[in-house]
Amino acid sequence: MEKVIAALWGVENEALLARLPVVLQDAGASKVRINIRDAAVDAGAGLIQTWQDPQQQAVVQYWLPSANALFRAKADAAIAAQCERFHAWLVAESTIIANRDHPPVAGDRTWGWSQASFINFRDDLSHADAVAVWHSHHTRVAIDTQANFEYVQNLVVRPLTEGAPEYHAFVEECFPMEALSDPFAFFDAVGDPAKFEANLNVMMDSCGRFIQFGKIDIIPTSQYDFAQND
Repeated sequence: MEKVIAALWGVENEALLARLPVVLQDAGASKVRINIRDAAVDAGAGLIQTWQDPQQQAVVQYWLPSANALFRAKADAAIAAQCERFHAWLVAESTIIANRDHPPVAGDRTWGWSQASFINFRDDLSHADAVAVWHSHHTRVAIDTQANFEYVQNLVVRPLTEGAPEYHAFVEECFPMEALSDPFAFFDAVGDPAKFEANLNVMMDSCGRFIQFGKIDIIPTSQYDFAQND
């Protein structure tokens, strides 16, 4: 099995949620998840970081027995029919924190909100060195300094569509709704200014060790998980 991440532009959210999971599953996909930018996450506008212009409006995650073009064509067609354009990448998934506190219900909006992060590694680091920092250092920092109840890392293996923006990784983290607009809630430090400052500083220092700021897209989204329908 191989995992595919697709970024979509020019979508209609309700139609995307109603139609795409069914046709993707008919195309052989499983564990379908859709992340959309909608009114529910408007309070998180201050968290957005933009590289692509215009920025992607939705993210589709799914698995296929093979993501080779020959066997992905129907899935690509299903996605293309629901947006103006899209790009896709083959990724290697690593679930750091599974969502056990607020398990998704198939087809319903998952509790809280999801931060969808398309990132690039620092230009002055080798790919291997950047991954080493991310996996061996930053992962622990992200667990310890944030109020995330789901944390999934996806290392990009290769682009699947011609002209896809260069990304090295896609990260999804889920937070309580309060964390959309309250930095203290985001950094698990409500009522504790000293903890907030410490967590913020440690996180920013850690991100700076491997992330190329200015070449990332950070997007607050609503998460819809259809995996239970597989």
